[in-house]
Amino acid sequence: MRAGLDGIAFADLDAALARVAAPLRDLDGAALFVTGGTGFFGRWLTALLVRARQRLGLDLGLTVLSRDPAGFAAAYPALARELRLVPGDVRDFAFPSGRFTHLVHAATDTVSPDSAVLEQVGTIVDGTRRVLAFAARAGIGRLLYVSSGAIYGRQPADLPAIPETYMGACDPLDPRAAYGQAKRLGEQLCAIAQARGEIDMVIARAFAFVGPGLPLGAHFAIGNFIRDALAGHPIVVGGDGRPLRSYLYAGDLAAWLVVLLVRGRAGEAYNVGSDRAIDIAGLARLVGTIIPSPAVEIRGHVVGDPARHRYVPAIDKARHELGLDAWTPLEAAIARTAAAQG
Repeated sequence: MRAGLDGIAFADLDAALARVAAPLRDLDGAALFVTGGTGFFGRWLTALLVRARQRLGLDLGLTVLSRDPAGFAAAYPALARELRLVPGDVRDFAFPSGRFTHLVHAATDTVSPDSAVLEQVGTIVDGTRRVLAFAARAGIGRLLYVSSGAIYGRQPADLPAIPETYMGACDPLDPRAAYGQAKRLGEQLCAIAQARGEIDMVIARAFAFVGPGLPLGAHFAIGNFIRDALAGHPIVVGGDGRPLRSYLYAGDLAAWLVVLLVRGRAGEAYNVGSDRAIDIAGLARLVGTIIPSPAVEIRGHVVGDPARHRYVPAIDKARHELGLDAWTPLEAAIARTAAAQG
């Protein structure tokens, strides 16, 4: 286990810090309010900001909304000591006192069971409305809204990577599209607030990620494969293995979020992810090579439309405008995620 901050290696944080030191220095004197700061995205972001405060000597306030501050502090004591934790649900939290200059809204439960889909939609929409009301009341000038690549709907088979200009949408008659629909509405609410002159906002459309802290028993294929391999079991692919995905390392993700918050163009959306596509069967075999596994089992059968289901972003906009990239190779990302399990 590498030295770090509650499971997040200092080496990863320092690598991210070196890549985005200049934008981080732009936050000297800032005061951030973060929702979703206790989740996978939020812990990496706040850990990077804490590390920047330590290494760069930044005067940077960090306030994080949490439904269970005591539980978070018990699970992540070192990180919690560096944050001001305020209790509340994103849908109806009491507005905290103090000065705030920036807001990162990343609160979303992406692993809700199907039975909780309406609550998930309410959390996204009502939570965004509440966050925007707080931003207006507090006079916050800059908002980063963490949205999702799910807003584009199903990616066409003949579109290798989805650009921000793609005008596809979720199918409103498909209950499985509720998450993407709610995120679309969240983006719309942010755009309305900006049009009213209430805030400058930037949208981060997040795709797929891997890194220490990723839930290994949820609906994330890469997490399940790592879990199986670490347990010495065959890696099981429930489908036919043809869907295409791509994965950005969590350390790179944290760096991207900082740059988008500070330097992304107001009123713009940026895809956040890797453009290195890999099919699910290939991903399972790659995991099995990095974490030796007895076998890879492809249990699904090819049926219906032979077109592969893609979920891969185009990241040219972030790469060319902001100098961002998928710096960490997928092989290293998988190895570091596995090593963090102890």
